Amino acid sequence: MFLNQNFIELFHKGGPVMWPLLITSVVATTVVFERIFFIVREKRRRDPELVGRILESVEEGDIEKAMVAGLKSKDFVARTLVYGLANREKSFSNALLRAANQELTRFSQGLQILDTIITLAPLLGLLGTVTGMIRSFSLLGGEIEAPTVITGGIAEALIATAFGLSIAIIALIPFNYLNSRLEEARHEMEDASSHLELLLMSPLSKRL
Repeated sequence: MFLNQNFIELFHKGGPVMWPLLITSVVATTVVFERIFFIVREKRRRDPELVGRILESVEEGDIEKAMVAGLKSKDFVARTLVYGLANREKSFSNALLRAANQELTRFSQGLQILDTIITLAPLLGLLGTVTGMIRSFSLLGGEIEAPTVITGGIAEALIATAFGLSIAIIALIPFNYLNSRLEEARHEMEDASSHLELLLMSPLSKRL
């Protein structure tokens, strides 16, 4: 209860800019939790053994078996390979690229929002610094006898800056983590796609 009261007091002392800072923190928290849930769900859906069976079927020359095996899979790598095989007669490489881009778009959702917040939050804090200092210096002319009012403006500046930097620093950690998961997914799809292309280019695959 004491901490809550202190936080509310600090929030009000931070000035009007604390409200947009609060909104950015709520948005960042929402995006982070949604993205973490997405990453955990996709990790549970991964099925490397199924991907291996798809590639093995292609190596054996049974394209239909490979497609049937991965048709209803929730593994994003398997879906990419199946889409490429289904459109191999039109443009196999473009089909793989399109499927991979669709999957990567799912992984990159929310990252632009976090990137914006990481940049925006310190700027809002700086804005709070400027407005707080303006308030302090504006009182030097007529209310110099009220030092507590002047220091209140300085406190407003420091509080807003601290909150803005805190939001950016805290959001930066999950942002980097989510970017690493995006790159990991990209590498997994590129590796499986390259393997599949090599199999289809082998002499055995001339049946296509």
